[in-house]
Amino acid sequence: MKTNLHLIITLFFIVFGAAITSAQTADELLKEGDEYVEKFDNQKALETYLKAEKLAPNNWEILWRLSRAYVDIGEKMPDKTDAQKDEREKTYKKALEYADKSVKLAPSQSITYVRRAIANGRIALFEGVFSAIGTVKDVKADCEKAIQLGTGGNYVQALAHYVLGRTHLKVCEKAYLVRLPLGLGWGDTEEAVRLLETAVKLKPNFRMFLYELAKAYIEEDEYDKAKETLKKVEKAPKAHEDDDQVLADAKNLYEKIKNK
Repeated sequence: MKTNLHLIITLFFIVFGAAITSAQTADELLKEGDEYVEKFDNQKALETYLKAEKLAPNNWEILWRLSRAYVDIGEKMPDKTDAQKDEREKTYKKALEYADKSVKLAPSQSITYVRRAIANGRIALFEGVFSAIGTVKDVKADCEKAIQLGTGGNYVQALAHYVLGRTHLKVCEKAYLVRLPLGLGWGDTEEAVRLLETAVKLKPNFRMFLYELAKAYIEEDEYDKAKETLKKVEKAPKAHEDDDQVLADAKNLYEKIKNK
């Protein structure tokens, strides 16, 4: 009897101890992946998060990060040939798959909806916004849900406002009467300005947000505000892997409107 009890206790500690070790290891891998993100090493981040997923397959924190990693990698993939385009689209759809899982596991967390909106947004841009109308509507719905929930802190909320504001701008590239029958009559440049101003307030000195806000001001013929905002892009520190390109684009745009 004592032997059986001793065996049961030993097995309990083995199983319980293994569970603790796995959880700790997954957390360590999560942190390691985040460190790679800060270094803009997207491939290493992806590999690390995939290792973490094997240990904790239902961890929503890991899943939304996997979605982000696939988006970041997809954005840098070539798409000159049909084969390359297919691979890029598959990467974005993989990002959507992981984001969708994270939403189902954590429906009260804004970041999961934001990451799904971003994955869908990349697919919509890749396929053509007006060829992926349902996807664009999904982006809008997820951003609005993320904002409604209000979780995740300033950066997550800023990102939700930014993506939604950018979506409004993109939809407004077509005339109202053209997009109205498509169910995209909600696109509004004034609303884009409001959303992007909120994003900048929540996350100041972030180049992408400032640049998109400047573009929105131009759509509203507010050139003084646009020029002022573009100058802020130049002063903002580098915080994202695409910031060098954003800075170059901002300078080019300023030159185009400086006399307006």
